[in-house]
Amino acid sequence: MDARDVGTLRVMTYNLRGLRDELDALVDVVRSVRPDVLAVQEPPRGATGRARLRGFAARTGLRVAVGGGGARTTALLVAPYRSVHDAAGLRLPWRVGRTRRGVATARVDGVRVVVVHLGLRAAERGRHVDLVVRRLLRGPDGPVVVAGDLNERPGGPSWAVLAEAAGGLQDAASVAGADQPTYPADVPRVRIDVVLVDHRLPVLDAWVLDDAAVGVASDHRPLVVDLHLPA
Repeated sequence: MDARDVGTLRVMTYNLRGLRDELDALVDVVRSVRPDVLAVQEPPRGATGRARLRGFAARTGLRVAVGGGGARTTALLVAPYRSVHDAAGLRLPWRVGRTRRGVATARVDGVRVVVVHLGLRAAERGRHVDLVVRRLLRGPDGPVVVAGDLNERPGGPSWAVLAEAAGGLQDAASVAGADQPTYPADVPRVRIDVVLVDHRLPVLDAWVLDDAAVGVASDHRPLVVDLHLPA
């Protein structure tokens, strides 16, 4: 299916690992999918991080809708033919010695997209998910997609809280029969990456990429979901 089909939104969630691995392979993986929305975890950071993210976006045919600032460990790239409104980064509470995390969000063609990258500690994940639900998923303005790296297996507490948000969100991979492991990329054993969607966005297809480039591009395999947009 072509990501540019009218009425279809192709969402790809991918942990880029700071662009520290095989950059050409990473670009090839994204270009092969031609996503409308790329939900990024672990974008490049530091003094040159934003410039490197823009360069990566340009090579993949996308543009940066949210990157840097409060988004921190997340970013949102969008195809140039898609409309973007209300783009913002949300800083999450931070404690000394831990990673400064954030959330990227925007309305893309009327769909509220929220990109998350949760931490390794269960207590921190719980606090951050509760904040995301309160700030972004309570009374959302239109259909909702939550995409990202939860650092938690399906059925865990963070999955459960997010599944109950915004009137109920479903795991697109499970709906499409694509509940396949995403981590680690070379020999995947668990799925910690997710695209959650509400009932107004029927799932047309979903898959985890498994070609040769995926094994060297990052330490995660990307999850891709095709959604039907409401008329």
